[in-house]
Amino acid sequence: MRILRRPGPEGESPPKTVVMVHGAMDRATSFTRLMAKLPEWEAVAYDRRGYGHSAGLAAPGDFAVQVEDLVEIAGAGPVVAFGHSLGGDIVLAALQSHPRVFSAALIWEAPMPWMPFWPDDTASRGATSQLSPDERAEWFMRRMVGDKLWERLPAATRAARRSEGVTLQTDFAYLSHGPVFDATAITVPVTVGYGGKSRPHQRAAAHALAEALPAGQLVCVPEAGHGAHLTHPAVVADLIRELPDPCDRSATPGEPAVADSHEA
Repeated sequence: MRILRRPGPEGESPPKTVVMVHGAMDRATSFTRLMAKLPEWEAVAYDRRGYGHSAGLAAPGDFAVQVEDLVEIAGAGPVVAFGHSLGGDIVLAALQSHPRVFSAALIWEAPMPWMPFWPDDTASRGATSQLSPDERAEWFMRRMVGDKLWERLPAATRAARRSEGVTLQTDFAYLSHGPVFDATAITVPVTVGYGGKSRPHQRAAAHALAEALPAGQLVCVPEAGHGAHLTHPAVVADLIRELPDPCDRSATPGEPAVADSHEA
C-alpha cells in the first residue's frame, strides 16, 4: 500500500505518532492539512486497498484484513489513531483486537448503519445499490463534493474515481451484516467527535458510540460537518493533542465538550 509519512521533529525523544485512516472514496492526501497542524508529531496515513495509489490492490472481502493493514502500519506502538468516517470503524475494530498497539484514538463520525435510527437513503444502508459500481461511485462523489465541482474535475480524474466503485461496494458490504466492533469491549480511551452541521443520524451515532465506550468522551465542533479534518484541521489537531494519557482509563461518557472552532 502507498503510505504517506511526515516525520516529526528531530530530538532526543521520539515524537508521538498518529496514524490516520480515511473513509470511503478517499485517500491519504486528504489528511495533509491536518498533518501540517501537528508539526511536533510523526504523522502517518495510507491509501487503503483499492483507493488512490493503492488502487492496484483489490479491496479485501474480509473486514479483518483492513484491521490487519492498520495494525501492520502502526507497528509495535503505542500510537494514537485518527479514524474518519469508515476509517473510524476500522480504527475501533483495531482498538478492540490490538489494545496494546494504540494508546488512544479520535473517531470522527464512524458510520453505524446497524443502528435503528440510521436512514435508508444512505449508501451504507443500501441506497443506490441498484446502480453499477461505477455509477454508484459517481453518485457518492457528487453527494460529497457537489455536482459543479464533480463536473469541473478532469475527465481522467472522474474516470479514476468511477473505477473505485467496486472498492466502494466492498466498503458498504463490510457494514451490511451488523456491527464490525463491540464498543463495550474497547478499553482504550477514545474521543468521539462530530460536527454541529453534520446530519442528525451522524450526530446521534456519535452520542451512542461515546455512551457505549467504557472510556469514551464526546466532543462537538459546532461549525464543522463530516469533513472536519479538511475544514477545521487546527481544531482536529488540538483534539488529537488532547487525547487522554495512555495510563488514564478513567474517562467516562458524559455531556459533549465543545471544541473551539477558530482556525489559526
